[in-house]
Amino acid sequence: MLQVSNIAENKDAYIQALKKRKFDAKEVFDKVLSLDEKRKSTQAKLDETLSSSNKLSKEIGLLFKNGEHQKANLLKEKTGKLKEDSKILSEELNAAVEELQKLLYTIPNIPHDSVPEGTSDADNEEVFREGEVPELAEGSLPHWELAKKYDIIDFELGNKITGAGFPVYKGKGARLQRALITWFLDKATEAGYTEFQVPLMVNEASGFGTGQLPDKEGQMYHVTNDDLYLIPTAEVPITNMFRDNLMLEKDFPVKCTGYTPCFRREAGSYGAHVRGLNRLHQFDKVEIVRLERAEKSYEALDEMLEHVKNLLRELKLPYRILRLCGGDLTFTSALTYDFEVFSTAQDRWLEISSVSNFETYQANRLKLRYKDTEGNKQLAHTLNGSALALPRVLAGILENYQTGNGIKVPEVLVPYCGFDTID
Repeated sequence: MLQVSNIAENKDAYIQALKKRKFDAKEVFDKVLSLDEKRKSTQAKLDETLSSSNKLSKEIGLLFKNGEHQKANLLKEKTGKLKEDSKILSEELNAAVEELQKLLYTIPNIPHDSVPEGTSDADNEEVFREGEVPELAEGSLPHWELAKKYDIIDFELGNKITGAGFPVYKGKGARLQRALITWFLDKATEAGYTEFQVPLMVNEASGFGTGQLPDKEGQMYHVTNDDLYLIPTAEVPITNMFRDNLMLEKDFPVKCTGYTPCFRREAGSYGAHVRGLNRLHQFDKVEIVRLERAEKSYEALDEMLEHVKNLLRELKLPYRILRLCGGDLTFTSALTYDFEVFSTAQDRWLEISSVSNFETYQANRLKLRYKDTEGNKQLAHTLNGSALALPRVLAGILENYQTGNGIKVPEVLVPYCGFDTID
């Protein structure tokens, strides 16, 4: 969430920057600043009214003490009116604050200067590519056919139990899935991230804290009786662990990792591009989350990119990195890089990770601050990344490692799963 003071100081620059998102901010900024002026003037009137009421109360006490009951009772009538005025002003203040807050929730983050212009994923900018795309033999299969052939993932059984988008992993498929999770977590902890196991449901405050609410409410599974939401990523509970915290500068950097199942309704997703593991309603993911000081956050983002690069290098999967354009940038992000792995059998790139810097946008919602060395309170910067999301990584492994005699297992995973071939 943007700070009102920053909007006031940088109004024209922010309006121009948000054009990258195709977001016309002028009218909403004018309304924000008008509401803030109303809030401040109402607060001033309320403070003045309360001060007058307190002053009169002290005078009344002295009058009663001195036996001047008639004068005291006359002043009591005035205090009654002041109390009524203060009640009305308090209600007006609360209404202005609530309206201002709701309006601020509708404004996306300011994109970083490096974010390219564009309206869709077609305009994203490729900034890096690495790895050799293997040449597969004629008759090579996409992963959903391989899963059926080797009986390692059952999409129909998942559909029977729950519905489309909830696969059942079996035998070596389940073991390979578990191996990936453990290896990703081990690599994160080796890189200095502290592992957490977190709840799979969050309350409304957590959804607002990291920006899933109100922006993505329709994409989250909602447990209505308890007003809880199934998490779309471990980012939500991990980042919210620090909600309402006042930290010290020496506490940084904060580096967290966690494995969770993730739940996304993916409403409106249909067609061949969502077959198999390409898009699921439930999937596994290892997340990395960082809290940083402003001057260190983009250095941290580069470190996170290198971490994901190294995972894909060790898995020996061909991949590329895209810098997302303004039109494809998520609501809360200032800068996002997507990693895509090449699916040889499908002849297409599949997104397997997003690494983002939210700058102070989430921290302002979370009220996540720290004291600098001079004792001033500053908003922290928050970052997160998939390291990695499993479904499309697994799809890439199955398709790119297939041979005429089965599917080879990447060398780094063999000690974790206990076999080197799926046949």
